[in-house]
Amino acid sequence: MSRLTTEFWVAAYRMRLQALNIPVYISAQGDPTAGAVLVKLSTLDGQAKVFHRRVDLMTGGRSWDILVEGDESDCDTSIEKQRHFDPDLWVIEIEDRQGRHCLEEPGLSD
Repeated sequence: MSRLTTEFWVAAYRMRLQALNIPVYISAQGDPTAGAVLVKLSTLDGQAKVFHRRVDLMTGGRSWDILVEGDESDCDTSIEKQRHFDPDLWVIEIEDRQGRHCLEEPGLSD
């Protein structure tokens, strides 16, 4: 089964969040075909979580896990370190006081 390009996935994810009136920004555009994606969720109280997609090597399944959480500045520092190692990285930033990110919804792990 073929995978969606990263650029297409990011556009679809962005549209899904915008449909729910959740502010979303693309703060770094990576490789349009196969760049990795980080999703930063800011709850607008100085706290944040950064999610990354994990692949289960045994099953090939994908899921979203928390890479780092805590003070937003610490999360930003972690993102910058990741971007230093991977210039093809996409970074999506979400601002939502309720902590909504929709990553658990069907189709977003593909």
